[in-house]
Amino acid sequence: MSDKESPLLNLSERGRKKNGETIFSGKRLFMQLLAFGNCYDARALVEAIERSGIDGVIYADINDPSGIGLLSLSAHPDFFIDELRKFTNESPFAKLDFKPKFTMLGRTYSLGYEDDLEKILRTEPRRRVLDPELAWAIWYPLRRNKAFEALSENEQRAVLGEHGKLGFKFGHAGYAKDIRLACHGLDKHDNDFVIGVLGKELFPLSSLIQAMRKTKQTSRYIESMGPFFVGKVIWQSGV
Repeated sequence: MSDKESPLLNLSERGRKKNGETIFSGKRLFMQLLAFGNCYDARALVEAIERSGIDGVIYADINDPSGIGLLSLSAHPDFFIDELRKFTNESPFAKLDFKPKFTMLGRTYSLGYEDDLEKILRTEPRRRVLDPELAWAIWYPLRRNKAFEALSENEQRAVLGEHGKLGFKFGHAGYAKDIRLACHGLDKHDNDFVIGVLGKELFPLSSLIQAMRKTKQTSRYIESMGPFFVGKVIWQSGV
C-alpha cells in the first residue's frame, strides 16, 4: 500500500460510551514537576507565581529542609517552553538550586473504556492536584519491564485490574487519590509513567505504595521506580 493509500493515523485518546460506542478526544493535560533547593523565602515564590497566573502547586520538600517543588500544568506543551521557562528564569526561582533528578513530565491518557474523556483527561486530574484538602503528595516515575508488553490484552487487563482495585479501595475510603501520566519519550531516563499519590495525610500514601508492592504488576512487571518526591502543599492556584 502506498503512502497515499494509507489511512490517517488516529492519535486520539479513546473511550467507550455505555452503549458500546467508541469515543475520541485529542485534548490532554500535561504536568511537570520541577524541584529546587536553597529556598529560604517561600513567600517570595508564592507572590511571584500568583502574579504570573500559572496553574499549579508549590510543595515543601519533606526530605530537604530548604527544598521545594513546583508542579505546573497546561493543555499545551508550548507553555513549558514559552511561559514556564521565562518565569523560572526571571522570578525568585532563578536564585534557587535546580535539582534535575526530580524532574518529571507526563500527559494524561485514557485506558479505552472511560465514558467521559473530558473528565478523565482534563477536569478530574486538574481538580485533584488543586484540591486544598489533598495537602500531601508523593510523585514518582516508573518503568515497566518488557515482559508486560508480551502479555496478551486479557492478561494485561487482569494485572492492571488487581492494581486498580487496590487504589480504588484507598480512594473510596478517603485515604488517597492518584494521578496517572504517560511519559513515553518525555523522560530522560526512559520511564513509562509518572504517578502522583495525593491525600490529606502522609501515612496512608506510604501505606498504599507499600501495599502495591505486593501486586503482580509491581512485583513482576515493574523494572524501576523513583526517585520519590514527597511534599506538602504551601500554595495552589484556584480550581
